[in-house]
Amino acid sequence: MISFVLSLAVLTAFALIAGAIVLLRRGQRKQPVLMLILAAVMIGNVVIWSIPTPSGDVLADKPELPKN
Repeated sequence: MISFVLSLAVLTAFALIAGAIVLLRRGQRKQPVLMLILAAVMIGNVVIWSIPTPSGDVLADKPELPKN
């Protein structure tokens, strides 16, 4: 499930970047900049969850919390 969420976050970030470029070409400034910041934060989160820790584990592979 976590791989689906990470994939969706990357696809959403690409869509945000594409949308920001379109809006920048139309002359808007504030909304495209915010979209680019959001895309950068999303990509940063994916990187954090995907890079290995010093022990070689990946945060995305950690067991989920037990369900009640």
